Amino acid sequence: MPRVIANTQAGTASLAETIDALAQGFDPRDEASTLEAAAALERLANNRHFLGDLLVAQLRERHRDAFEDSAYGPQAIVLSPLRGGCFLRANIWPSEEESCFRSSGARSFVYGIPHDHNFDFLTAGYFGPGYRSDYYEIDYEAIAGFSGEEVPLRFAERSALHEGKLMHYRAHVDVHAQLPPVTTSVSLNVMRVDAGQDWFDQYGFDLERSAVARILNPSASETFLRCAVALGDAEALDLAECFGRTHPSARMRLASFEARSGLLDCDADRDGLWREAERAGSLMLAGEARLRRAAIQP
Repeated sequence: MPRVIANTQAGTASLAETIDALAQGFDPRDEASTLEAAAALERLANNRHFLGDLLVAQLRERHRDAFEDSAYGPQAIVLSPLRGGCFLRANIWPSEEESCFRSSGARSFVYGIPHDHNFDFLTAGYFGPGYRSDYYEIDYEAIAGFSGEEVPLRFAERSALHEGKLMHYRAHVDVHAQLPPVTTSVSLNVMRVDAGQDWFDQYGFDLERSAVARILNPSASETFLRCAVALGDAEALDLAECFGRTHPSARMRLASFEARSGLLDCDADRDGLWREAERAGSLMLAGEARLRRAAIQP
């Protein structure tokens, strides 16, 4: 499960002071760097007024000076620009009693979706009883990543991110299935951003089957490739064929076969294409190809 970091800070810090303190980011491979970043986050979490004051100011200004767009859900608030390989974020976690939960549903807030992360981050409970999680651990290196692949999920515990609690979520190790808090809660995060992390898969899991359910971080490159091939450009088709054979990312290789399969009208031709994918030398691609071929068979 995520590492719980002991509280050591009695003082407080402003948002600006915290941004400056995190100027060098944090390196999860370096214990001193991780603890220093956690201390900065704890001092910010001890400041009981900064977030409310910030939200009131933003509402008053009608978001004319809005923060950077967030790639997450409707409850995420980006608190700083990317600096030193990390940024600050606040997350609002509604309870089941909130109207936004009832209207949008649990999945909009990532509740009930067991998942790992392809990045490290530090988190602190800032307000409320905190979201609850069932925590598991995985051996990422042993996962090929095709849908339905059986994965040993080692259960650790169920606990809540209560006020003041500090945790380090480890990339490709910690899995959690989040549950709504009893009442609305807020967490603060220091998010680590590494070059190339988007090429490492983030998985959603099926707990009942102890299996990979899907990939949660499809890349824009995959979408671009599918669109280019669908538009019928011969150069795009040549590139897709090349990617299918040689691209270092199994996901891009899968996208190339999916794009080309969409151009075929004959089941026999599609089966032949996926048979080629099955023999392409990638465990993930072979697993997905078997699923596609099984769906073609009467």
